[in-house]
Amino acid sequence: MSLFLFLLLVALVLGIIGVAAHGLFYLLIIGALVLLVDLAYVALRFRRGGRKHRVVR
Repeated sequence: MSLFLFLLLVALVLGIIGVAAHGLFYLLIIGALVLLVDLAYVALRFRRGGRKHRVVR
């Protein structure tokens, strides 16, 4: 879950910088692509996620 949140934060920061800085529109595009990859990762993770991790004591 921490990877999801990290990639979400990276996408947000790249998007904000891409919008705010003149001439760095490509960062907005990269941020959108990172967001799409992040959402696909979470979708695949939750699709397979029926198994619970077993705690070994």
